[in-house]
Amino acid sequence: MQIPLQITLDGIEHSDALYNAIREKAEKLERYYEHIMSCRVVLELAGRHKRHGKQFTARIDLKVPGGEIAVTREHDQDLQIALRDAFDAARRQLEDYARGQRGDVKHHVPELTGRVARIDAAQGIGFIATPDGRELYFSRDNVVTPPFEHLSVGTTVHFIEEAGAEGMQAKRVSARHGAAA
Repeated sequence: MQIPLQITLDGIEHSDALYNAIREKAEKLERYYEHIMSCRVVLELAGRHKRHGKQFTARIDLKVPGGEIAVTREHDQDLQIALRDAFDAARRQLEDYARGQRGDVKHHVPELTGRVARIDAAQGIGFIATPDGRELYFSRDNVVTPPFEHLSVGTTVHFIEEAGAEGMQAKRVSARHGAAA
C-alpha cells in the first residue's frame, strides 16, 4: 500500500490483538490486487443505547487506481464475524476489480432452445429435439423449472449443452410458462 493502513475504533476498546488481526487481513488483500493505494478500516459499536445485544459494524474503504471499493458489514454481538465478513467481501470485490483491469471476462455457455421429443416419466429421463435435428438426453436432475413431472412431449424448453458420460447432454433444462406446443 502506498499510504499506511488506517484503523479507527469507535466505541470499541483498543486492543493490540485486534489491531494485529486487522493489519494481517489488510496485508492479505494485496495478494488479490497488488496496486491498493490505501486501506481504511473503521470498526464501531452501533446502538450502544439499545437494550438487547450489541451491533458491530465493520467498514473497509480501499482506494485503487481509477476507483474505490467500499464495504460495510454488520453483526449482532460479534465484532470478529463482522470484520471477517467485511474482509471477505472486500477480497471478492478486489478479485472482480483485478479481473476487469486485466480484461478477463466470464464466458457464459449460451442458452439453447428446443422441444421435448420423448420423455419416460418412470425412468426420469427425456430427450430434447434441437433446431439442427439432434436429440439431447436429459434427466430429472437436470430440470430446473417446472418440476420434471410437468414436462410433456412438445414442451418448449431452454437449456445449456454440456458433455456428459455418454456424449452431449442438456443441462439446466427449464420451460417458460405457456411453453407447451
